[in-house]
Amino acid sequence: MHKTPDFTAPIFLNDPAAALLQVQRIYQDNVEFLRQAMRDFVGGGDFTHARVRACYPYVRLHTHSVSRQGSSQPTNRLSYGFVAGPGRFETTLTRPDLYGDYYLEQFRLLLANHGGELEVGTSTQPIPIHFSFAEHDHVEGSLDVARRAFMRDVFDLPDLTAMDDGIANGTHEPRPGEAHPLSLFTAPRVDYSLQRLRHYTGTAPEWFQNFVLFTNYQFYIDEFIKLGHAEMAKPDSEYIAFVEPGNVVMRRAGLNAEPIDELGHAPPRLPQMPGYHLMRADRSGITMVNIGVGPANAKTITDHIAVLRPHAWLMLGHCAGLRTSQQLGDYVLAHAYVREDHVLDEELPLWVPIPALAEIQLALEAAVADVTGVVPAEVKRIMRTGTVASTDNRNWELLPDNKPQRRFSQSRAVALDMESATIAANGFRFRVPYGTLLCVSDKPLHGEIKLPGMANHFYRERVDQHLRIGIRAIDILREGGPDQLHSRKLRSFAEVAFQ
Repeated sequence: MHKTPDFTAPIFLNDPAAALLQVQRIYQDNVEFLRQAMRDFVGGGDFTHARVRACYPYVRLHTHSVSRQGSSQPTNRLSYGFVAGPGRFETTLTRPDLYGDYYLEQFRLLLANHGGELEVGTSTQPIPIHFSFAEHDHVEGSLDVARRAFMRDVFDLPDLTAMDDGIANGTHEPRPGEAHPLSLFTAPRVDYSLQRLRHYTGTAPEWFQNFVLFTNYQFYIDEFIKLGHAEMAKPDSEYIAFVEPGNVVMRRAGLNAEPIDELGHAPPRLPQMPGYHLMRADRSGITMVNIGVGPANAKTITDHIAVLRPHAWLMLGHCAGLRTSQQLGDYVLAHAYVREDHVLDEELPLWVPIPALAEIQLALEAAVADVTGVVPAEVKRIMRTGTVASTDNRNWELLPDNKPQRRFSQSRAVALDMESATIAANGFRFRVPYGTLLCVSDKPLHGEIKLPGMANHFYRERVDQHLRIGIRAIDILREGGPDQLHSRKLRSFAEVAFQ
């Protein structure tokens, strides 16, 4: 016996707000149906021979021409918001409470560029029961072993075959009669990543901002926490809240606490990649994540943050300087990458170039000049622009025959780390604008290795300045607006419409 919510038939709408409202209705009806069924199941209800299923909403666009409306429209300068040609395009949707503004903008652009109507209905893609739980809902934890095993027979569980990254990787081929994708991610893939973000960063997806800083050292996080607390003490700060792991919320001076703030508690230990959020009312604040050391973490966290569709992510960290002319504390602005991290070889072949993005490069260079006080013409004295190599072997310099050194020399690399190429490559793969500004903390090829005393002095001198450069770069990018930031360099031949 199948238990399903009342079916909602598809309707056609030419108003973006009405389309969003219908998505919200379908999603809420289906999720609430699952939550009630789960409450009944936990309460001992009889589900013998029962199968409970509810499905995600979808949005669909039918086009009949390769041309777009009004070539003089501002929307035609964007790198997203339109489909490549005639056909049927669709995607499943989730969490309209979280993605409401994002969905509304995508719907608006589709209608502005193609006219006609959007079809909104109930898909055949099941919502896994785990993805239906509310943020602080943990009812399944009270089930005994037998009842938990029985749950698999009653409810849909996450299906990894519905979550692959074929669309983003450019390998997805629609089956005959199947619609082309509208989005890089299906609803189950988005929900999966939202769950993973809670686990890895210790914070809810709702707190994440549209500009993200990654670092590989806790020292940067310590400075970011100081900055966040200082901003919250200013009644006139542009930021409205600072959120730490455990969803611990500090509101700006003069703002009242909100009911959700009471649910936050400092964790007994930090999560694997703790996240911190300096929030603005329009979500254009700054999220900072300490990804730790290594390309595996860098890939993992960017795989998941990508579903939030941020406007940009930047890597701020330490690196090994490879040139004799470099000094400890010098900056490196990456304009190319040597990928010896190996974690993305299957998803993004090594023959794919990772281009520098002009908007990011200019913002980072201007930020270095602004924060250091060095006139733009003299910035090259403290910052070198060049190729950054990323490796998965922390002790590369100990390998025999100097083979890594030879490869790095042939590539013209000026710096080496373990994360930057991964973050840039996943930005390219997921169409998230990316950039890298590193600080030289040692020069292993020239006998200048990191010693405790030297390292402590270096951290005190450079971390605060480096972080302020990253924040200033985000200010510049924010002022330019997302329309200027999202680059056509990241579009494939038949790109999806959603940003």
